[in-house]
Amino acid sequence: MLNPGHGDGEMIKIHIRRNIPEDKKEDLLLLIMKLRSMSMGKPGYISGETLKRLDIPGESLVVTKWQSVHYWNQWFQSAERSEIQNNIDELLGEETRYEIYEYDPM
Repeated sequence: MLNPGHGDGEMIKIHIRRNIPEDKKEDLLLLIMKLRSMSMGKPGYISGETLKRLDIPGESLVVTKWQSVHYWNQWFQSAERSEIQNNIDELLGEETRYEIYEYDPM
């Protein structure tokens, strides 16, 4: 979760990283599909995509776009998301890593 005031009102991207053992893929897919379908209906959700890393087998990156940190925090803190996310972390044996980005005009 990010503190209010950081990224408020700005579109953000969330990078969600997981290491997925080959023997856990099928079980994980069911949980990911649940999370994806639930997030698509939430206020502030814009889009998402799942990528697999080519140079490191088993590493997965989900990139989601949200209208603001406020909406992301609502989703991140929701009981329905947390329940499924806990099941994912338990299945994989490690915590999912989150990185929050906003546009930087440099």
